[in-house]
Amino acid sequence: MRDQKTVTIADDTVIQKLRKMGFPRQGRPLDNVVGEMLEDVCTNQALLQHPRFFAFVPSPASPLSWVGDVLTDAYNPHGGTWMESSAASCLEQETIQWLCQQAGYPQTAGGLFVSGGSIANLTALAAARHAMLAETEYSSGVAYLSEQAHFSILKALRIMGLTKEQIHMIPCDDSLRMDVLQLEQAILQDKKAGKKPFLVVATAGTTNTGCIDPLSRIADICQIHRLWFHVDGAYGASALVSKKYRYLLEDVARADSLVWDAHKWLFQTYACSTVLFRDRKHLAGFYSSDPEYLRDAAAENGEINYWEWGIELTRPARSLKLWLTLQTLGTDQISDMVTHGIDLAQQAESMLRNQPEWEVVTPAQLAIVNFRYAPQGLSPQQQDELNTAISQRMMEDGFACVLTTQLKGRTVLRICSIHPETTEDDIRHTIQRMDQYARALKKERVPNFS
Repeated sequence: MRDQKTVTIADDTVIQKLRKMGFPRQGRPLDNVVGEMLEDVCTNQALLQHPRFFAFVPSPASPLSWVGDVLTDAYNPHGGTWMESSAASCLEQETIQWLCQQAGYPQTAGGLFVSGGSIANLTALAAARHAMLAETEYSSGVAYLSEQAHFSILKALRIMGLTKEQIHMIPCDDSLRMDVLQLEQAILQDKKAGKKPFLVVATAGTTNTGCIDPLSRIADICQIHRLWFHVDGAYGASALVSKKYRYLLEDVARADSLVWDAHKWLFQTYACSTVLFRDRKHLAGFYSSDPEYLRDAAAENGEINYWEWGIELTRPARSLKLWLTLQTLGTDQISDMVTHGIDLAQQAESMLRNQPEWEVVTPAQLAIVNFRYAPQGLSPQQQDELNTAISQRMMEDGFACVLTTQLKGRTVLRICSIHPETTEDDIRHTIQRMDQYARALKKERVPNFS
């Protein structure tokens, strides 16, 4: 895979071919159709499992997860009820319990597997509002999140019916973490105005920088003001399995709910996310129903019908591939794989700090580092344009995928190094190529610059 381009975008010829195919009245030979998929579809994509795909939060899926997918898809268990998938539901319980243990949750904890972080956040936030507010108070409820929170949080709140006035965006401090002083001030002001604060959303591993909001101080504020404390750890919660770095998230144990995507840093194929609750009663309390046609499938003796705990009625058994991966690799190897990603970002930061004309914008945090080509004598706008061009040149080259983001009004480059097979040489050669492109682009765009 190292010899393949990190990103291949289908050209106009391929797109037009696909658009013109239509759907035949009579079927075609399977070999032909599969061949077309392999040639025209599977080759034209971003290889998120490439060891030098550093954009977004990659999903470097383990082949073991693929095996789990094949088995799950082949037998197609319905993961909604114990009656229909007793063994699969049992393993979902066990896997969820293991994840809750990593978070430091008590025996009352529970959760379920869902498709992704967006649905996981929606599942948690809807249950949180039900737990904290009477229905007559819904229109005056207020939720708080930072300016660096993932957009899925805002989307979930809007789906729930909250207006813009009910969603309070809290500024971040200089480290791009939620400013807790402004959080508490906003809560007090809203209370004084007769509103009903009910929820604070913190992030454990922001997408832009990998930073962790001050979880302990936010937990204190939530306890004082009796608010629900939710943590979006879709990406960063996987640090909990690292023996070396789990201390970074020790305060997540105080969260009422936690989102954790296994298809990010637990090396699973899509779609495999979890939502965990410190007290599982809040899941059943909000999502449980009792239609007459489901009564024969009622669970007893600690058995769980997972369609009573979330949004989905028909649901696949998403836990099986993670269970298979953990059983095959063991938790020690998973710990080493996560630790490796964090160590790599720190190595990248060290290399960049020794690179002339480059600056580290945010230090390595949870396997993410942000940096910028910033030669003196160029305006900030010229530097922004250069950094964008560097990313585009890297994309065209295909050796590595490094995209840009915006931090504090400036364009910066970003590396997320969570692939367990990425090496220090991969990082070094990527930085060297970026530096070569940067210098060439500077001469092209600013020819008189010395």
